[in-house]
Amino acid sequence: MKNVLILGATSDMAQAFAKKFAAEGWSLTLAAMEMDLLVPIASDLQIRADAELQIREFDATKYDTHQALYDSLETKPDAVIAVFGYMGDQIEARTVFAEVKRTIDINFTGMASILGIIANDFEKRGSGTIVAVSSVAGDRGRQSNYIYGSAKAGLTAYLSGLRNRLAKKGVHVMTVKPGFCNTKMTENMDLPAALTASPEQVADAVYKGVQKGSNTIYVLWMWRFIMLVIRHIPECVFKKMGL
Repeated sequence: MKNVLILGATSDMAQAFAKKFAAEGWSLTLAAMEMDLLVPIASDLQIRADAELQIREFDATKYDTHQALYDSLETKPDAVIAVFGYMGDQIEARTVFAEVKRTIDINFTGMASILGIIANDFEKRGSGTIVAVSSVAGDRGRQSNYIYGSAKAGLTAYLSGLRNRLAKKGVHVMTVKPGFCNTKMTENMDLPAALTASPEQVADAVYKGVQKGSNTIYVLWMWRFIMLVIRHIPECVFKKMGL
């Protein structure tokens, strides 16, 4: 039985991943910072999905614990899905550097730390799949969320380089750009329904991408074209658009 390690396993999206992979016959390793939330989630999965699983505590910003966490896994994963992230407060970040640092520490540095450890193991084994959730916000900097977007842009570039490094080593690296998604993180936002995916849609797209060996996926097809247009708007025009 193949095993998938889900990092940031308490989010709505992560829970959808867990249910999808369990339904497809994978065993689960769930890791998250909030163990008080993770334990009941794991118990529910065991009952509803009849899933084999183990749980671990994981803090993206405690980099010195990442190697020990990975070494402690009773079953080393065949695939890893890194879902954790932090959107942050863009307005606060203009004047409070701690908010900038937290956004980058979680969305980029924490990802690079744990995925680097996993990449080294997968490279030695000559197999494995690494999936990380980035964002369309990283495709072009916008005044409304450029701190979060820059961290996600860094993650997207990191995954591209990692994919290039591991391509000949039998390791698959996939970047996921969900676009808008109905989760607790976005529940107070007025999102356009046609451009907004459910966590289940994201999970289905990720599973299909893993099976196909996709490099980068936009969960809803229209986001690929929306971002293509946005990336090609001349800067002299874009800076006047107030996005």
